[in-house]
Amino acid sequence: MKLSKATDYALHTMFHLIKKESDKPIGVQQLAEYQDVSATYLSKILTKLVKAGMIESISGAQGGYKLKRNKQDVNFLDIIHAIEGTAPLFECDFHHHEGCLIQSEIKNAEEKMNEHLRETKLIDLVKKEQRLS
Repeated sequence: MKLSKATDYALHTMFHLIKKESDKPIGVQQLAEYQDVSATYLSKILTKLVKAGMIESISGAQGGYKLKRNKQDVNFLDIIHAIEGTAPLFECDFHHHEGCLIQSEIKNAEEKMNEHLRETKLIDLVKKEQRLS
């Protein structure tokens, strides 16, 4: 399994927004410079995060993006789903029977991974980084 670069940028953007702890929006250019990525490319990612209800877009000269959700609730899985979608990682292409043991095993592993990603909050990483600084 490989997640896209867009997911990488989304995770880092959300980490940055949580770390800043500001009610003031952060502009797309500043967020793009933080990750050394084009503002145009990052804007497409931010649009997906807005649609998922994770951040909000503020227009105007002092506009930008800020968290919409409580920072305590932001987890890896929600961000990944906002960018990658929620389709399962594996679909059995064999149409031999309903209870395919291979698909069942992969599905079980995916559920465990999703549970871990759901329980992993970005705020915990922010706190860990602060302790290490």
